[in-house]
Amino acid sequence: MIENLNYYRIFFAVAEAGSVSKAAERLFISQPAVSKSVSLLEKELKCRLFDRSRKGVNLTNEGRTLYEHLKTAFKSISEAEERLTRDLSLGVGELKIGVSNTLCRHILIDNLKTYINNKPHIKVSIHCHATIDTVKLLSENEVDIGLICETDLPQDMDFLPIRKIHDTFVASSTYLDNLMLREKKSDENTLINPWLLAGNITAMTRSETKINEKQTNYSLSPKEILEKGNLMLLEKGNVTRNHIENYLYQHSIIPEKILDINDMDLLIDFAKIGLGISSIVREFATEALQEKSIVEIPLIENVTERNIGFAFKKSKKDSPIIRDFLSYDWES
Repeated sequence: MIENLNYYRIFFAVAEAGSVSKAAERLFISQPAVSKSVSLLEKELKCRLFDRSRKGVNLTNEGRTLYEHLKTAFKSISEAEERLTRDLSLGVGELKIGVSNTLCRHILIDNLKTYINNKPHIKVSIHCHATIDTVKLLSENEVDIGLICETDLPQDMDFLPIRKIHDTFVASSTYLDNLMLREKKSDENTLINPWLLAGNITAMTRSETKINEKQTNYSLSPKEILEKGNLMLLEKGNVTRNHIENYLYQHSIIPEKILDINDMDLLIDFAKIGLGISSIVREFATEALQEKSIVEIPLIENVTERNIGFAFKKSKKDSPIIRDFLSYDWES
């Protein structure tokens, strides 16, 4: 295909006008420039496109074949431009969003309802994948925008944070009671309740430690609970799993048993039924925490908070649809 598509545009104008001079007037360029472009196109295609005469130009058989194909092509281009202009004026378009199941369920759905009601002409498609896969889809232009946990992104992408989340460890009170009985130390008459900072010898008295708003007789430190309990985490490779593993490593916590789960809501449900201790996002388990079907392990040092936000390619930042989508109040 000829690299300079302008040659085709000039050829088409000459064919439509039947004259080099008239084509030059329509294109607002000189006659010599028009003649040179046609000659270069004929040279590239290795055929004569016009028969010249005093009255003007006529298409050769080869020229007629090229003209008919270009007529169809330019008509399609014109229709596409008109459709694009109309769609943008009406707010019509398509938006492909990449998001994990958890973030879709707990953040995107409720907010997306408002957006769709206000933009009924926008076709929204949801692609549910883990954050790391969503970033890959963004790189490959398979999705336009991704709702992700903040992570390292390629240089050609931007990240717009919309809210913070807090990771925590939870279990049912029954599970913790059973764990304490199982791991109870030999000195059952001790008056010290050592909720210890990992690697520290500082302890708190029983009267200072409350879980589920009641005094406990627990005799294990948070570090020991996470190490000796059945610790349930999101599967390996997940951004959240990496964040939690960094926390465990920084505090020298070495769990004896880890159960991999591929869904945050299952982690919450499994903790409720007493299967073990789950690493969850506090904001995604407010109902369970309020009804006290699970309780938080009172860590001495909390897990570092994280950002949730939208990732998108910098090249798409000025897209009217993406710009409008990002302008919504996603923090509520």
